[in-house]
Amino acid sequence: MEKQMIISVGREYGSGGHEIADRLSQHYGIQLFDHNLLDEIAAEKNLDMQNLRGLDEKHRNRLASRTVRGYSSSPEENLYLLQFDYLKNKAASGESFVVVGRCSETILREYDSLISIFVLGDMDKKIERIMRLYQLSEEQAVRKIHEKDMKRRRYHNDHCDRKWGDSRNYDICINSSKLGIDGTVVLLADYIDRRRMKQ
Repeated sequence: MEKQMIISVGREYGSGGHEIADRLSQHYGIQLFDHNLLDEIAAEKNLDMQNLRGLDEKHRNRLASRTVRGYSSSPEENLYLLQFDYLKNKAASGESFVVVGRCSETILREYDSLISIFVLGDMDKKIERIMRLYQLSEEQAVRKIHEKDMKRRRYHNDHCDRKWGDSRNYDICINSSKLGIDGTVVLLADYIDRRRMKQ
């Protein structure tokens, strides 16, 4: 039986982390979970997730929500708990997969098959990438990068005992600007293969 492999990819906005995760999932022939995670949960639980898509990877408003007898009035909290439970169940079933964000390096930490990665990038390269992908001005790209990273940091730090982007929280951190997307994927695949040989 094939050994389980779980690859967690945290990323700075504009670093190409999602594309790198997608390439790794294709390279190893395993499923990628990112925004499609909501579709998977909706299908499994027969839920309409359309209204919750805007809450994905957002921290809850502590002042506008409360928890009574284990039930929260926060839709953000309920959504992240659904996602966390779904990923834990997938891991417990022995499935292999790649997951982008969603505190996966923390909530799946107990699994020896987990390899956690954080992708960062040089600011000038991230700006160039966001300008190209979304046809934005430099000023708009800078603002979008700061906004997205702030949201990711707040979401992560709300639910995890270690800080978002802290190198001690991951097995490997890599600056994708140095080798480009292709080179970064090659390096990470080599690292993953070497790690799996030691399992």
